[in-house]
Amino acid sequence: MKAPFSTLNLEPLLALFLCFSVLSCSNQSEHSKANIPDTPYLIVLGVAQDAGYPQAGQQEEWQLIKGRKARRKYAVSLGLVDPTTNQRWLFEATPDFKEQLQMMDQISATSNYPYDGIFLTHAHMGHYTGLMHLGREVMGTKDVPVYAMPKMSHFLKNNGPWSQLISLQNITLRPLSNGASTQVGKFKVTPLQVPHRDEYSETVGFKIESDKKSLLFIPDIDKWSKWDMDIRKVIETVDVALLDASFFKDGEIPGRAMSEIPHPFVEESMELFKNLSDSDKSKIHFIHFNHTNPLIFSDSPEYKFVIQSGFQVAHEGQIFEF
Repeated sequence: MKAPFSTLNLEPLLALFLCFSVLSCSNQSEHSKANIPDTPYLIVLGVAQDAGYPQAGQQEEWQLIKGRKARRKYAVSLGLVDPTTNQRWLFEATPDFKEQLQMMDQISATSNYPYDGIFLTHAHMGHYTGLMHLGREVMGTKDVPVYAMPKMSHFLKNNGPWSQLISLQNITLRPLSNGASTQVGKFKVTPLQVPHRDEYSETVGFKIESDKKSLLFIPDIDKWSKWDMDIRKVIETVDVALLDASFFKDGEIPGRAMSEIPHPFVEESMELFKNLSDSDKSKIHFIHFNHTNPLIFSDSPEYKFVIQSGFQVAHEGQIFEF
């Protein structure tokens, strides 16, 4: 059995970053850097579904934020960092791209700013639209490598404004193929195609590996039963699994047929995984929460139930050492 990931709780780092953003504090970046490993690591930059939390027009949620009864959650994104080589990679270019880049700038550096590469899972708004910040209206970057599957690449090439990023050489597309590994620095990244609502592109998860550890990242999938791989067997082969938890249970969105937006409910996933060993259960970190999902709140009964059942809930600022 592989040794579990070494994880660090960087909620204080996130709080310090938010302080930096809102109050222009002057000394927290040095303080927070003291908590960062000097060896390769992956950091969770966001845990929410595409539109984040709170969502547009949800006045009750905005009032909770205003009353400091809830905290903003960014759309799901991961940062992969090798401080020994000054390299870093981004997984998912979200609508919260600029805030997440600032988070990365507080804790890491690269000789190829802003990133040595960006990996995309699919063409839904929370997973690629942050690329707009690389364009001439904002950063005007030069040849940032963007790793994408064939249909995803075709979509970017043939639809504005994304096609302009390519024609102006703000980004350079790097092809991915299902099941074929790509080496970036000391890491191996393997896309695993999964069933999802593929209106504009295919959808993948990623297996990220070093010579010591491995991590599975599947933020979006329709249902585990639709996949041609047994997720339980895949979990056994990795050290940690960040898995789709968009909705906690059926009926979570009143007045809307949830079959139109199929995802594995957390209740379903927990039932599917109930016979895994305790060590395998502990690898599972639920992520990608819709604004209706009670796992957004760490004091909710559902959150506590998940933890008591042997699973984990991903949080922003969480670090996995590689």
